Amino acid sequence: MIVDAWMQHGTPRFLRHEMLASLWRWIGRQPPEDSPVEDTLRAMDAGGVDVALMSAWYGPEGDLVSNDEVADFVAVAPDRFAGIASVDLRRPMEAVRELRRCVRDLGFRGLRVVPWLWERPPTDRLYYPLYAECVELGVPFCTQVGHTGPLRPSETGRPIPYLDQVALDFPELVIVGGHIGYPWTEEMVAVCRKHPNVYIDTSAYTVRRYPPELVRYLNDPRHKVMFGTNYPMIAPERALRGLDALDLPDEQKQAFLSGNATRVFLERTK
Repeated sequence: MIVDAWMQHGTPRFLRHEMLASLWRWIGRQPPEDSPVEDTLRAMDAGGVDVALMSAWYGPEGDLVSNDEVADFVAVAPDRFAGIASVDLRRPMEAVRELRRCVRDLGFRGLRVVPWLWERPPTDRLYYPLYAECVELGVPFCTQVGHTGPLRPSETGRPIPYLDQVALDFPELVIVGGHIGYPWTEEMVAVCRKHPNVYIDTSAYTVRRYPPELVRYLNDPRHKVMFGTNYPMIAPERALRGLDALDLPDEQKQAFLSGNATRVFLERTK
């Protein structure tokens, strides 16, 4: 079994947003005008992905992929997709109520906030009501760590001091840091080792671009790394190409491909 911990089925307003132009240029592709959910399912099948955590996207200008749109996408193939909510960070009480609706009414499995969209690090006070609600609902908080591919400031993606401090303030909160944390991957691994409820996902990176410190950590029987793609920027088949060359022990490979994500997203209930 393979679980993709970070992907999105993009709306036209998301796919063609100017902030993503640098990503499309870097991967040598043009954004599609639109694509049906069936295209995403075909890409998952080609890469052997069984279940994908599909995220909404909210930023200061509003929703780029709304929670209700994600719910509609999930409804096309509920055995293959699970929803991840996003919210308007600037309106804390509305954000808490929306997160509660997404989890309780729509069956979503977590919350994702991308700090560089807001230019506010995860220690900003606006996040804290959401952290408390994630704990109460029993769902993880997902975020981006590392530099930003889009043309936005990268400082908000530093694991230390930001995620380290959040994990200290909310030891019950499960945190998933997506995008490996490069060039601060060693910091991200250190935060994972220090805090039992902190995880990494490998979205936005192909296997062949994993930093050596991440590969060393993947060989640890207690690693807390999970596979992710950042689809549609990287398709599952491309993201996983070369995995066998890492020669991971079976237990560590299984934890990476599905075990950690299943435990964090699919088995947690409140």
